[in-house]
Parts: sequence; C-alpha cells; structure tokens
Amino acid sequence: MDPIYLDHAATSPIDPQVLEIMIDTYKKVIGNPESIHSFGRQARKVVDDARHEIAKSIGARSREIVFTSGGTEGDNMAIIGAARARQALGKHIITTDVEHHAVFRACEYLASCGFSIDYLHVDASGRISLEELEEKLREDTILVSVMYGNNEVGTLQPIREIAHLLADHQALFHTDAVQAFGTVDMDVKDTPIDLLSMSGHKINGPKGIGFLYVRDSVSLAPITHGGDQERKRRAGTHNVPAIAGLGEAVALVRANLTDRINTCLKLRRIMLDDLTAEGANFQVNGNPEHFLPQVLNLYFPGVAIESLLTRLDLEGVAASSGSACTAGSVEPSHVLSAMFGSDAPETRSSLRLSFGVENTEDEIHRAAQILAKTVRALSTTGKAGEIK
Repeated sequence: MDPIYLDHAATSPIDPQVLEIMIDTYKKVIGNPESIHSFGRQARKVVDDARHEIAKSIGARSREIVFTSGGTEGDNMAIIGAARARQALGKHIITTDVEHHAVFRACEYLASCGFSIDYLHVDASGRISLEELEEKLREDTILVSVMYGNNEVGTLQPIREIAHLLADHQALFHTDAVQAFGTVDMDVKDTPIDLLSMSGHKINGPKGIGFLYVRDSVSLAPITHGGDQERKRRAGTHNVPAIAGLGEAVALVRANLTDRINTCLKLRRIMLDDLTAEGANFQVNGNPEHFLPQVLNLYFPGVAIESLLTRLDLEGVAASSGSACTAGSVEPSHVLSAMFGSDAPETRSSLRLSFGVENTEDEIHRAAQILAKTVRALSTTGKAGEIK
C-alpha cells in the first residue's frame, strides 16, 4: 500500500503547476530584478506579476506586499519591525499563549529589550476572549498579534472582531495567517488588518518563500540591512523562481478556494465518521464551530502519543503532534497546555491530522482503519502505548 500523508499543516507537497512555473523561470529568467537592462526588466516583471496576484488574493495593493523567506521571517519583521518603529508611542504588546514560536520568540526578544508583553489566555476550545483583550489594552499598547487559525488544533480566532475593536486605537493589528491562508477567504479591506504573514509551502507552493502584507500607513523598522529591495523594507536579492512559484500557488488557491475548503471538510468528516464506526475512543480538540477545515486534533485517552506516531509511521501513515520529542523526552504542546492545563492528559495523548487537496477519500478511509486499529492495540496492551 502507498503511504498516506496527513501532515499538511507541517508542509505540503508542491503543486505540479507551481513546479513547472519555477523550472521555467530558472531556465529562462536569469536577471536580477534590480538591474535596469532587459534581463533585469524581465525578472522584475515576474516579481511584479506575482506581487499583483498575491495582493488581489487578500484585497490589498501590490505595494503593500513584501516578499519574505516564509512565516518566521514575516512574523519577526511584523512584530520586531513594528515595535522598533513605534516605541516612542509606547512599549506594550499583546499576544496570545497559543501563538507559533515565531511570534513567541520575537516577543521574548522584545521583552529582553524592555518591552512589556501581555498574553491572552484561551478557553478549552482554544479561543481568546475579546473581553480580556479589551481589559489588557492600554494607552501605550502599540501592537496586538493574534494568529488567524491555530496550527495545532485548528481553532480560528475572532479576527474580524479584533480588527474592529482596534480600529480606533493606536495599536497595530498583526495576524499570523500561515496556517489559515488557503482555506479561509481573507480581505484586508473588509477586515482592517495592518500586518499579515503567510508561507508558501503550506499551500502547495515552494519552501523558503512567503509574504508579509504591510498596510500603506504602517511603518516598519527593517530587521535586515543591505540593499533597498522591497521599498527598503527587506534587503536581499529576490528569489525570482520562488516568487514566481508563490504567485502561481496563490493564484491556484484563489481560483479553487471553495473546492479546497469543501474537500478538506469532506475528508475531515470521513475520518471522524470512520473512527466512530470503528469504535475508537477519542475526543476532538478545538472549537466545534470556528475551525480550519484541514486541521483535526484528536485526543485518544490512555494512549501515549510517541508510541502512536511511531506505529502509524510503520503502517505508512504520516501524522504529527504538537509535542516536541528530544532525546526520548516529551515536552507537552504549549497549545494544549494553554487549553487544558500543563498536567492534563490531552497534552500527552493528542494527535494532529492535517489534510490536503491531493488526499483521496480512499486514503482517509484506510488511514482511519489503521488509526482505530492502532489505538485499540495501544490502549489495551498496558505496555508502552498506555498511560497509567
């Protein structure tokens, strides 16, 4: 049997059309976009066309799109760049306790530089409270950073409500949309977001490329120094083939957004129905109403996640957890710890499945059977797979 890849939240396979565009660009476009000769102008057109396509996908202007190396750089550029540019207005920043580490570590760095960081808590479904955000807002708050959709449990945050809450406040609003882009319809005009980061490899695009949306009125202090590329916001020679690939990946998402959403929802439903029919003992982690269709986080009582992942891999099913395994030790997921408490069994027995448009229904049926069989074996052996 062919292996089944259910870890698209970690990275997704590149779309053949994207790869074709990139190879063609490598072969035919050799210039530097900053050069004024014909070779440079040819490269500049590739970059400009991709920028225009990306801007259309979120209702932005082309000049508001900054190319980055991916989500981590985009998050750092938004958070550190905004903080440095606006520190005369205040040094208070608000984020959440379920953010990606790219946001966490950027905030930790700023804390070491004298900034004050407040963290919003989440409920057991992974959602923040707008009331707590209002309570923590201060006159000197200069930035609020809340992820669009969680990469571990898939919970969507109330992004529109946050944006409108901050509309009359000096604080900028940044959202890490790395996991949500591609299965959520985004419009930065309708939802007044100031900064939005994404990464190409989550949407069947190339690795090592992404973008940061920066609203026209927002000033950022650059975090890299060198040339004047990207309107002096991000120094460094453009990765033209990757930018071309990102533009194509975004265009494909834009043309097929509804189909992508419906496909992932159908695969999610098949998995849940099959696990139920197989008699598996599980619970769904996350919000039952506000969730990313491609991310499904499941708690299997009594089953150690490292044993489950190992056995699934041997059976040809690729999945993941939010836990970090290092030298045989397991550090519980900070997301599940925030939702349930650091000592909760969910932090040690939860599995993340994430679907992609290339997954077939047959694959999900087979994966559900394998998962149910493996969970039954581990939860009844009383050995390594069972937590007592």
